[in-house]
Amino acid sequence: MKTLDDFGLTGSLVALVTPMHADGALDESAWTRLLDWHAEAGTDGVIVGGTTGESVSLRAEERDRLLEHALERIGDRVRVIAGTGAAATAAAIEQSRRAAALGAHAVLVVTPYYNRPPQRGLAAHYRAIAEACAAPLILYNVPGRTAVDLAPETTIELAGHERIVGIKEAVADMGRVRHLVEAGVGVLSGDDPTARAAIDAGAVGVISVAANIVPDRFAAMCHAALDGRRDRAEAIDAELRPLYRFLGIESNPVPAKWLLAELGRIDSGIRLPLVPLDDAHHETGRALLRSLTG
Repeated sequence: MKTLDDFGLTGSLVALVTPMHADGALDESAWTRLLDWHAEAGTDGVIVGGTTGESVSLRAEERDRLLEHALERIGDRVRVIAGTGAAATAAAIEQSRRAAALGAHAVLVVTPYYNRPPQRGLAAHYRAIAEACAAPLILYNVPGRTAVDLAPETTIELAGHERIVGIKEAVADMGRVRHLVEAGVGVLSGDDPTARAAIDAGAVGVISVAANIVPDRFAAMCHAALDGRRDRAEAIDAELRPLYRFLGIESNPVPAKWLLAELGRIDSGIRLPLVPLDDAHHETGRALLRSLTG
């Protein structure tokens, strides 16, 4: 059984926002700057076209362009993972094949949302994708968004497939993390507030939203936790807790994109049905940025 470690899919991985101009068009210059920033800040991997990247609002050619550019720009230094999940198995297969053909180091496949399949349907869905796509496949379980929970027993069963290398687990249950790890499953946390605790429980890293804003500090926290420097990891984690809270103030990636725009990293664009952050939260956000950068 090959796991995340075998492919270098560990440490601080960021679920990158997709920068857009105010009219919603892709901002490729800002994309280049974000990629360079993360490579220089110590980020170990980037997820292109995931949930935080507004995956459901991107066209196929946009996904391809973002992925190709990320691979060309930083693929020799940073793992580049493509978000390829879809509600329909056939669509997820097509997207995963395209990403693999472009050279993605792995694909991240969220559970099929809205359909709410039973566990045997989830297992069949992932096996079909793994059989059809040559890239290492990371399962992604986030029931708060998809309305379906990939049970640990199903994950453990799927992990026996040669191309299924681990899971991004966004259920903040350390007992579940330990159970998966003890069964030999590679786990990446998908929940920033409990990421450090997940590493303590055996996770090998985090796919983070907060790392969009403070990539160097989040990477330092992850690496300290992985190295067993617990006091250092706890100290950084405590400093970042106000950021974690703010990032949940409205639907992801609304707060993250607003913060990055305030920092001058990206323009203000976001695609409907998402809308810019409510004005009522702006002063709180500015105060947070002052505390993080002061």
